[in-house]
Parts: sequence; C-alpha cells; structure tokens
Amino acid sequence: MPFVSIRLAGAATREQKAGVVADVTASLVARLGKNPAAVQIVIEEVPAENYGAGGQLIADRDAPAAKGDAHAEPRP
Repeated sequence: MPFVSIRLAGAATREQKAGVVADVTASLVARLGKNPAAVQIVIEEVPAENYGAGGQLIADRDAPAAKGDAHAEPRP
C-alpha cells in the first residue's frame, strides 16, 4: 500500500489539494500499477513563518509569488 507524504510551505485551497491527491494517485496507478483504493496521501501545510529557505523565512520574502512557495526565486 503506497503512502505519500507531501509538505507545502504556506497554504493551498481544498480544490488544489484535491487536484494534487488525484494527480499523485493517478501517477502511482499508471507508473507502478497500484490499486487507487490503496493509495494514501497526507498533505501537511507548514506556515510560511515556520519555513525557511536560502537563509530567510519564506514569510519574509518580498516577492508576492514566493510567499507560500519555498522554491520560488526571490526578487533582486
């Protein structure tokens, strides 16, 4: 039984999370032949003020697109 754990810096909408769950499940079915009913996925949202990258908190980055994305490039 596949178990997938996903951590997100910031928040996602219910619809976004549902899409991620559907996509990850479909990938495990297509690539590994897993039974979709057996796929378990947990999404953990880490507040941006509790997540740092590149030496600073994600919440402190000045780029609007980077507020909830730990992998977005900060603006110069």
